[in-house]
Parts: sequence; C-alpha cells; structure tokens
Amino acid sequence: MRQARSLVVLLIAAGMVTCAGLMLAGGRQSSARRRARAPSPSLAPMPPMGWNSYDSYGGDVNEEQVKANARYMADHLAIYGWKYIVVDYYWYYPSGHVKGVPVMDDYGRLLPATNRFPSAADGQGFKPLADYVHSLGLKFGIHIMRGIPRAAVEENLPILGTNAHAKDIANLLNTCSWSDAMYGVDVSKPAGQAYYDSLAKLYAEWGVDFIKADDMSRARDPYGEVYHAPEIEALRKAMTNSGRPMVLSLSPGATQLCDAAHVERYSQMWRISDDMWDNWPEVRDQFGYCRLWAPYIGPDHWPDADMLPLGLLRLRGFNDGPRLSRLTHDEQITMMTLWSIFRSPLMMGGDLPTLDAFTLSLLTNQEVLAVDQHSSGNRLLFTRGNQIAWVANVTGTRQKYVALFNLGSAPEEVTVSWRDLGMAGKVPVRDLWKKESPGDFGGQFSATIDPHGAGLYRIGRR
Repeated sequence: MRQARSLVVLLIAAGMVTCAGLMLAGGRQSSARRRARAPSPSLAPMPPMGWNSYDSYGGDVNEEQVKANARYMADHLAIYGWKYIVVDYYWYYPSGHVKGVPVMDDYGRLLPATNRFPSAADGQGFKPLADYVHSLGLKFGIHIMRGIPRAAVEENLPILGTNAHAKDIANLLNTCSWSDAMYGVDVSKPAGQAYYDSLAKLYAEWGVDFIKADDMSRARDPYGEVYHAPEIEALRKAMTNSGRPMVLSLSPGATQLCDAAHVERYSQMWRISDDMWDNWPEVRDQFGYCRLWAPYIGPDHWPDADMLPLGLLRLRGFNDGPRLSRLTHDEQITMMTLWSIFRSPLMMGGDLPTLDAFTLSLLTNQEVLAVDQHSSGNRLLFTRGNQIAWVANVTGTRQKYVALFNLGSAPEEVTVSWRDLGMAGKVPVRDLWKKESPGDFGGQFSATIDPHGAGLYRIGRR
C-alpha cells in the first residue's frame, strides 16, 4: 500500500499512459470484464467525505481511537457533510503488523483482533463498533486486502457454502508485492466467487457501509496482471448480492487510464496516484493526475486523489514519531482547492480530536465544500508556466467556479479573462476562502497568489 512511485506511475502523471497489464494478460482480463453485472447506481451520488485511520495510526489503530475520531466527526464535521469512519488495514493482526497468525473464523474470513477491538469478542466482529458509529449518525467502513489469508491456505480451511477448501481457490503466484498477508483468489472457479460472497455477507452482517479494497487497481504479479479486474468484479458482485448498500473504493494507484471504463463501472472511487504524503512534490504531482482523470468525474464514480494528510499524523504504527503536517498553510489550501475543483473524494487522514483551528477551517468552509460536492463540468482551463487555472459550473446557474494556482516559489499575479469563461461586461466575484466579495470586474479578474498557493472564486451572476 505504501509503495515508492514507479516509472510507469510517473509516465501516467505526464500523460504517457501505457496498458502493459492489458497487453500481457489481455484475453484473460477482457473476458472477465464482460462477465459480471455492474452495481446499482446511487451508492455515491456525490464524492464521499470521511476519515480514514491510516495516516494517523498505520495498521495499529484501536477501538477507542476510532470512537474518539467518530465522536469528533459527529460533533464538529457531520453538519458539513463528513460521514464515513474507515478503519484501515491490518485490523486482524494483534500487533498491527504482518506478524504471527491473523484472527480468522472457521472459513478463513478475517476478524478484528480483540486486544485492539474488545467489542469484537465472542465472534461479534465489527458489528458493535459499526453500531456505535451508526448511533452517531455516521457511516462505517473497513479496509480489506485482495484475496484470501495465507494463514487460511496453510490450514486449508473450508469455503463457506461449498465443498471446497482454501487451497482449491488460492492462486499462490498472484500475490501482493508489498504485503505477505494474502494470496490471490481464482474467481473463475465457483468456489472462488463463493469466498468473496462469504466476505460480503459477513461485512453486511456487521453493518459495513464502505469497503476500501487494496492491492486491486494497481499491483503486479508474475502474470503481469497490473489491474485485478476478475477479483474487482467478484468483490463488487458479492457486495451487490449481499443486499446491503456498500461503497467500493479501490487502491492503490496509479490506476491506468486504459482501465477507466471498467473501474468506473465496478467501483465508486479509485486511486489515481500512488500514496501521497505531506510534502509539496507529491501534492504538485496531483495536478497531472487530475488533468488526465477529469473526464471520468461523475455520480457514483469518483477518481480519488488520495487522503488529506492534514493535522497530526503518524501517531502510531510508524517508525518515526508523531508530526504535524509538513505542508505549509498555502500548500494545504492548494491541496483542498485542487481536490474540490476536481471533485475528489475527501478522506481526512489526520487525527481529528487534535485538530487546530486552521486545519478545522479547511474542513468546514461550506462554500469550498460546495465546489467538491455540487459543481459540474470540472476541467483544466489553462497552464501558463507556474500558473494553473481550473473551471467548473455552478450547477443550476450561469456562474462559474474558478481555481487559480501558483506552483512557483514567488508570488505571481494570475489572471482569468471573461472570454475564457464565456462571460462579458461587469460581473461579481466571490472569494470562497476569504468568504468575501471584492466587487464587480470588467473583462477579467486578477489575483496575487502566494508561492505554492491557490485562490478559489465564484464568478458571474445567477
């Protein structure tokens, strides 16, 4: 999940997209992509907004920390549209790392480690924690890894509802390049689909609303299967057939553009880059990814620019100690502006109970969040040296949202003309970050943007 950027990923960011995975495994993937039925619509009519435990706790989050973040969201953020609480990976290992035997049931299905999630005792799984999150008016999600636990294969556990066992469906060569937890599943076998069905059934019983499925949309195995289409379809089919509405989020990135039609059909959100942390070069890289994926923005299918590494990070589960986000305030505004004008899902990565006033202000600006949740026609307007502008429609009006960015190291005046926006005469401008209206402007609007900074505006009359 936390891989270094590969050459292929960098080529994608530059627009030089290859489909090596399709060329190497083309026939096998293409036939798989035609088999499964697409999910029902309206699971994510707007980009999901929530909190994911990874950036704060790695694989070592515990129940009380999840509850504390959920309470904070309910008290301070839910009114602004934030609603998902997602427990990231390795919740089934007592140590929070691939060490020892994970907690499983008799059918090879992973269960929460009770030393970290006490309410999961007596086979209750995540249901008590999900019930708690739901009692706050929020939704509950979990991270899973593609495939079947290696420990289940070693014990050759039975597959629920079949006469098959784990060794019958495990693909021992189709492994994850960065984790030793799982083997791939051969879903061309009925028992392989049955295993995914049993997972979705369990998660539905727990009350899960959101599944982040990792090692799916960008990975490698000896067959060259860069994009795991068969298992994506098997999981989505199982989730749909479970009877419980569950959003499917695919990781890691960068997902290849040649898989766009498939990924938007079978998931509600998918990563467009490798893991992004709190440093300017990785934020800057997102401009290239967002430009390429903008045509695929739409209800129930959202390209995902990754979590927001804001606030206090890496409290547990990492070798280095806790730290505040290393992004400057201007860089944080740039990130929030790009994510909003691109309509990325907004998944906060930092610890919520320790948020400072500035970070909280980024997450509670209703005018900015409205761009992410309700705009349309989002696209790159121009690139001029260090200057970038994006534009989107204010739905139901003749107004436009305009985002102005300065990627340079010195302040620059960035100008957008009315001709570029299809406007004429004097029109009003609203500064969404400052929550003020600087006046009416004729012909164009200019703003001095700080280094690595951004401005976000609503322009025109209704």
